[in-house]
Amino acid sequence: MALITLQFQSTSLCRPARVQVLLPNDIPEEMARENEHYKRPAKTLVLLHGYTGSCDDWLTGSRVQEISGKYNLAIVMPSGENSFYLDQKGTGRAYGTLVGKELIGYLRKTFGIAMSAADTFIGGLSMGGFGALHTGLLYPENYSGIIALSSALIAREVMNMKEGEGNGVADYDYYRTTFGEPAELETSENNPEYVVKKRLERGESIQPIFMACGTEDFLLAKNRQFRDFLKEQGVDVDYHESPGIHDWRFWNEYLEPGVMWMLGEG
Repeated sequence: MALITLQFQSTSLCRPARVQVLLPNDIPEEMARENEHYKRPAKTLVLLHGYTGSCDDWLTGSRVQEISGKYNLAIVMPSGENSFYLDQKGTGRAYGTLVGKELIGYLRKTFGIAMSAADTFIGGLSMGGFGALHTGLLYPENYSGIIALSSALIAREVMNMKEGEGNGVADYDYYRTTFGEPAELETSENNPEYVVKKRLERGESIQPIFMACGTEDFLLAKNRQFRDFLKEQGVDVDYHESPGIHDWRFWNEYLEPGVMWMLGEG
């Protein structure tokens, strides 16, 4: 298993972007010969970390290295800081473009992976679950499936915030900087629900989505609401709940099932 820690010069951020990459290109021949997944080219999964996290989180908290080798899956973990993976106002803050477009182009040019949407997927946890949903929905030409775990689907909460308000995570100024003007968020591309509606209005089909959230997670109600919204819109969503809170124990419970689902084995 090749683990590559890299920085590439990002035009979206106007500085180097840090990324962790797992490439299952050194699996022993006898192991590969007995594994059906090595009878096809490697597929690619971009995994997004949560709020206050970094691109190292998946490596230290989850079984990504084992899963990469088991399923012949290149796993790419960019650092999105606390951006919710959205394009924000101001030069060097285009985090959505970074993950949705620029990173894919770099992977194709440098490693020859993620060459088509059919072989490329995006997933994430918490803030990264929001990012996976938003990015996957906004860039269907690059991502054919989405895995969203305990997603921080807070667009509706943010759009109702007033000056001086906030919550236990961040203040109003952070949310305004990150999502744009709250009063305009309902019809903004930073709102995943709006992106879904606009794509359907254009006659596009929405790629399938895998969601999971713990029944004791503080984000449960928001995940159920988004699930219901997707079903109302006729989107193919595979939704799961089980006992669990907002932690790695729960995310590890559903990461591999999500991978199996995206490979058509779930």
